[in-house]
Order: sequence, then structure tokens, then C-alpha cells
Amino acid sequence: MSKQDLEASMQKSVESTQRMFNTIRTGRANSSLLDRISVEYYGADTPLKSLATLTTPDSQTIQIQPFDISSLAGIEKAIAMSELGFTPNNDGKIIRINVPPLTEERRKEFCKLASKYAEEGKVALRNIRRDAIDKTKKQEKEGEFSEDQSRDEQESIQKTLEKFIALLEKHLADKEAAILKV
Repeated sequence: MSKQDLEASMQKSVESTQRMFNTIRTGRANSSLLDRISVEYYGADTPLKSLATLTTPDSQTIQIQPFDISSLAGIEKAIAMSELGFTPNNDGKIIRINVPPLTEERRKEFCKLASKYAEEGKVALRNIRRDAIDKTKKQEKEGEFSEDQSRDEQESIQKTLEKFIALLEKHLADKEAAILKV
């Protein structure tokens, strides 16, 4: 695995974790909170953002305007059934979601969830490192690398891992600060 491939794989893993962070509530309304919601639309599960325009007119409201009015009831049901705990308000054309301020207890729960997502991201990064090191050892056995080259390559892989774990830790710290900010 080349250094560019290794870094690209690790970058994708960090970006995936970042997307998971975006689905965690902070004190402000944010349309990315609804990224994981799928709506039953003509027999198929369809992502909400494919069915409607999502906006945040103010810091406490998410507004959902469906492209097809017939999907309004399905969107409302999907939001109400989600684990987000939102109660959608439907006026017949637009759905509004009031995002209440977070309690201290909910903030701590969301910080734990962010830590869990970060740990999953670190595990994914370590798996990428393990695969790269295994490949390097295999190349050494096949005679493509000398013992010194193999050791240098493994050290390089470890340094790349440490760089991406530090990046993940920074994203986690930023998210925790956003969650705890009142």
C-alpha cells in the first residue's frame, strides 16, 4: 500500500467519523441532525434530504419543505419515530421542528456518544494500519523489501496513524466544545 493510498484511506475514515459527529445535536438547530433519517416514499426508503429542502430560519428551528406535498405525512412520521426526540409541527405545506435547548444531562450523553464515535473511528484507523503493516511484512518475506526497508515502512505507517488519530482527537474536542457551549 503506497503512502498516498494509506493516507487517503485514513482520511476517508476520519471524514466518516466527522459525518457521524454532525448528527449529534449541539445547542443550535442544524439540518445535518436529520441526515440519518430515511422516509418511506413510494415503497422505498429515501433519505430525507432527497425529498425536501432543509433550512434553519433561526437557531432553534429546522424547517422542512417537501418537493412533493404527498410525502409530508411520511416525513412527519419518520421524524417522530426517530431517536432524535423531536416533535414535528405540520402546517400542511411545511414541517417545522423546534429544537429545545439541551439540558446538562443531555449534553453529557451527547459527549459520551461523540467519544464512542471517535473510538470507532480510531478502531477503523488501526485496522487500516494493521492491513498496511501485514502487507509490508508479506513484501519483506517475498523479498521485495529488505528488513531495514520493512522496519522503516512500518515506522512510517505508525507515524501516519498517529497523525490521523491526533486529527480525530481534535475533531472530537471541537465537537465536545460545541456540545458543552451554552
